Amino acid sequence: MLVYGMKRPQSFIGITALIKERHDILGMRMNRGEFQSLATERLEDAAALLKAGRYAGAYYVSGYAIECALKACIAAKTKQDEFPPKEAAKYYVHDLPKLLDFAGLAPAFELDAGRDPALGANWAIVKDWTEEARYAGRGEQQAREILGAINDVRHGVLQWLKRSW
Repeated sequence: MLVYGMKRPQSFIGITALIKERHDILGMRMNRGEFQSLATERLEDAAALLKAGRYAGAYYVSGYAIECALKACIAAKTKQDEFPPKEAAKYYVHDLPKLLDFAGLAPAFELDAGRDPALGANWAIVKDWTEEARYAGRGEQQAREILGAINDVRHGVLQWLKRSW
């Protein structure tokens, strides 16, 4: 047990330095494929949480799936396959409409959502997700709605994003 003001054991300091070196949040580089995989993994996590009756967690993790998909689209747009691009700080947000805009997809999405009301309705559910959802209780209906809006085979937000990631 560490007591405030006491030095940490040398082994702990070494591990901390290694983690900091490898995962410095603003220096961390992830490629497009990693974001694509993370999007899929977060959806699988959300489905497992939903099945287990952990509705707030399912809702929360679902939003991260779309965030990862949008960041894969941003990486594809930069043609560098890596995230973050040069102006990194602005991309470290958890605001899905902003990420859609940063990916350069907002105009095309608006056009497609105008032609496909079900896609527009699904985005209306997904776009309101925020990172602060972790502090809010979400029920079964909200968890099922966001997962359905993301996973809808014909009109889902993820299906649409996959065209650009």
